[in-house]
Amino acid sequence: MLNNNLFAAGGVVMWPLLALSVLAVALIVERIRFWAKTYTPQNRVVREVLNLYRLDNVVGALDKLQKNADLPIARIFLAALELEEPTPEEFRLALESEAQAEIPLLKRFQNIFETIIGLAPLLGLLGTILGLIISFAGINIGDVGGTKTTTVTAGISEALITTASGLVVAIFTLLFANTFRGLYQRQIALIQEYGGQLELLYRRRYQRGDRAYASTR
Repeated sequence: MLNNNLFAAGGVVMWPLLALSVLAVALIVERIRFWAKTYTPQNRVVREVLNLYRLDNVVGALDKLQKNADLPIARIFLAALELEEPTPEEFRLALESEAQAEIPLLKRFQNIFETIIGLAPLLGLLGTILGLIISFAGINIGDVGGTKTTTVTAGISEALITTASGLVVAIFTLLFANTFRGLYQRQIALIQEYGGQLELLYRRRYQRGDRAYASTR
């Protein structure tokens, strides 16, 4: 967003800030694509799967999940439903284990975002210090308004530009990082909600099977 003159005036610290901003934008685009592909379609698929399973159409539910295996919650459900005659405890453990395995994918790049948010203002502060050093080095009391005034002005410009740039990168990244964190927390809540519903349906199905077996003896 800064023009070339401002970028050059910011000094050497502008280059790592530029690298951080490019990295942040690339990761933000990846996360936006991930959540756009995951969040809304996932809710629809899970509701359909639960309805099929509630109607004892296990084959239809498995087929629906397999067709949408790119969705995290579909993989979680498949891990449990593909078990051969598990006990309710084994079914629950399969759901929980796969949910834990999906967490790194849902939280992907969160540590990098936090690093950028913390590092960008520090780089801006470093640029401020370097700019002030240049300014003080150029101060000559006997030459006020003379030839070294340009050096002082350039140092002050570097100090201000790098500070502002570091804050802009940090604020921009923080906005999206908090949005992704909110989506992650909402996703975990949905996994727990839908996983609980599936476990309840399986327990009822398992108990019916036990009663049917007992009645034949």
